[in-house]
Amino acid sequence: MTTRAVGTFEVQLSPQPLAAEDNTRGRFSIDKQFRGDLEAGSQGEMLTAGTAVQGSAGYVAIERVTGTLGGRAGSFALQHAGSMARGAPQLSITVVPDSGTGELVGLAGSMTIEIADGRHTYAFEYTLAPHP
Repeated sequence: MTTRAVGTFEVQLSPQPLAAEDNTRGRFSIDKQFRGDLEAGSQGEMLTAGTAVQGSAGYVAIERVTGTLGGRAGSFALQHAGSMARGAPQLSITVVPDSGTGELVGLAGSMTIEIADGRHTYAFEYTLAPHP
């Protein structure tokens, strides 16, 4: 059975150095705080690629989320793959298979995010085995 978790989150991105000077690539550390059905913090890393075309870019990221989901404690990893083609976004955020720990072992699913008026919201569709 699929469950839907919703809420808000705050995110801080901190630029990190690259091995070589390159104004088309970026590297950032991620620090998030989720509120709502997912009460958790996360840390991760993001790599970005920009282009000379306005509104076109891409990013990949991995983050480790630790807290409670639907009242169950544990952690899991999220994998991001996003691009924007001349302003048209495409984003995939999925749970890394078999990354759940604690009461979140067996977690699978995907997340969407929305940013409106500076506020970040998430919707997380997931499946999880029942409590033993």
